[in-house]
Amino acid sequence: MEFYSVRDFRTESKAVWESLARGGEVVITNNGKPAALMIEIPEGGFDETVQAVRQARAMAAFNNMRGRAAAEGFMTDDEIEAAIAEARGTETP
Repeated sequence: MEFYSVRDFRTESKAVWESLARGGEVVITNNGKPAALMIEIPEGGFDETVQAVRQARAMAAFNNMRGRAAAEGFMTDDEIEAAIAEARGTETP
């Protein structure tokens, strides 16, 4: 996996795309911190790839909630709903 800054992405986009084709993954950094992950999508595999990414994000959010619950105690129903909405990128109902 190769890392490129946002500036590299703007100025050396051809190199970024070539790295993506070689390794299947490229990390874009902003101020030295990972900000985005680019992954190669196999031909005809868009829907499956999107579904896998969403599933991975949901699992990460779930693990984050479990870790916080272990450290801070149980969450209220409202806190659980807010965390779910945050993970989905929606507003709390």
